[in-house]
Amino acid sequence: MENILMITGKVKYTITLDPGVWIFDDRRVDLTTYFSKEKENVNALEEYTKAVSKHWDREITEGAIYPPTLKTEKNFEKVKVLTGTFGIPIKPFLQNAEPTDDASTLVVQCSDKDYEFPLNEAYELILGFSNNGKPLSLDGPVHVYMGNGSNQENPIKNVTGFKLK
Repeated sequence: MENILMITGKVKYTITLDPGVWIFDDRRVDLTTYFSKEKENVNALEEYTKAVSKHWDREITEGAIYPPTLKTEKNFEKVKVLTGTFGIPIKPFLQNAEPTDDASTLVVQCSDKDYEFPLNEAYELILGFSNNGKPLSLDGPVHVYMGNGSNQENPIKNVTGFKLK
């Protein structure tokens, strides 16, 4: 239970976060490349349409069988998940908590001190949850990174929860 974090305070719904399951979440980002690559606005419907079209084109050209390259790709992804350094944006969790109209600040609660972020900046935070395939058990369960990567070398550690005020 020590790895469970909560989003509380001025929210409509209290959210419970379990970083141990984020490795299976498609929203995860590779922290080794996330801050160095150029950001682009992503339209979810457009991305879904492109993915479905790519799959459809592949079935038409290669047939509906699973060619050896597809198995190799799956193995590569499996190895990447087991050895990678990942994070996840906090934005969807904050949106699901539905901050009240008077909420203006996100407090990142840590065992040593608290950090405050204006809510509009807080939506850009990234929660690091694994390093080289291992959970952050010593100074975790998550590390908090600024969306622009300015604290990439020195993230906020020993996080115990999040509170909106």
